[in-house]
Amino acid sequence: MDFGLSEEQELIRDSFQGSLSRLAELDTVRRTAEAGAALDEDIWAELCGLGMAGLLIGEDYGGAGLGLLEAAVVAEELGRRVVPVPFVASAVMAPLAIRLGGDEDQCRAWLPAMADGSLRVGVAVSESAAGAREDAGVTAENGVLSGRALFVLDGVGAEGFVVADNAGGLHLVRADAAGLDRVGLKTIDRTRAVSELRFENTPADPLRQGEGVLRSVIDAGRVILAADSLGAGEEMLRQAVDYAGERKQFGRAIGSFQAVKHMCAEMASELQPCRALVWYGAYAMEHEPAQFSLAAAFAKSHVDEVGRFVARTATEVHGGMGFTDLMGLHYWFKRLGVNRAYLGSPERVRDEAARLQGFAA
Repeated sequence: MDFGLSEEQELIRDSFQGSLSRLAELDTVRRTAEAGAALDEDIWAELCGLGMAGLLIGEDYGGAGLGLLEAAVVAEELGRRVVPVPFVASAVMAPLAIRLGGDEDQCRAWLPAMADGSLRVGVAVSESAAGAREDAGVTAENGVLSGRALFVLDGVGAEGFVVADNAGGLHLVRADAAGLDRVGLKTIDRTRAVSELRFENTPADPLRQGEGVLRSVIDAGRVILAADSLGAGEEMLRQAVDYAGERKQFGRAIGSFQAVKHMCAEMASELQPCRALVWYGAYAMEHEPAQFSLAAAFAKSHVDEVGRFVARTATEVHGGMGFTDLMGLHYWFKRLGVNRAYLGSPERVRDEAARLQGFAA
């Protein structure tokens, strides 16, 4: 079986790769992160012009009508450049939730504006995906929401939200809804923004309770985070190899030392199988739906572990320079660390995989 990207998918990858190499240089990322914005409006506008925001939205609503594999290809390039724009929630999880769980009126009200990037939507499902923290959790009763949702992906600056309640239902909430309070949360990754939502009898528009909608939304998010981590890990490896070829000690490049060669080779060998896991996880959503949750769990948990290894090892190859802001390696290091925590840690996701396979109660 020859499992690879189609010509169209390669064109999408090359298009975003070329644009991001020009738009998302390290100095641009650094300026955006230091400004505390976690969003570069110029980059966002140009990427939306390439169709990024509407990848998973049907052509009837102004989108490209593509699948999760195409979104994973784009996510890998975003991770490679640690691009400060919303994607996993606004362009993947939210459109998918509305597409699978919304009626025609809801689709018409939300999806066209999301497709052209004029409406950014955050997703609050962390309590369902990663477990409730402290007194977090949202209850739904008589068309209103109450409670707290933590670590809302792409929540800062969003004009709307997809919110999961404690019973597994999904709801659409406008950012200006009565009784809604939004608080920005600080994380180590300053290239993306998360927030906390507080609801007090906040009116919400429930999505119809299609079976497995919340599960599919979480699984899709996990695949996209794995793709983002894959791109970030590959970029850290590239930087480590380049640095080892330039940095000299004792009159020779450190890349000629056997220990450094082994470190780079180990990173490469660990990263190589990750692409197959990510691609298959994305492929399974449309073509092997019975395997989708398990494939997403495998991709997320394994790439998270490999990402931590690569982040540490690539930094060690750089020696003391790896910790400096001048090199900027910390942006990828932090991206990999935060991706590991979002939508379930490797330990939690592996536990879910064990239950799916009947290995645990």
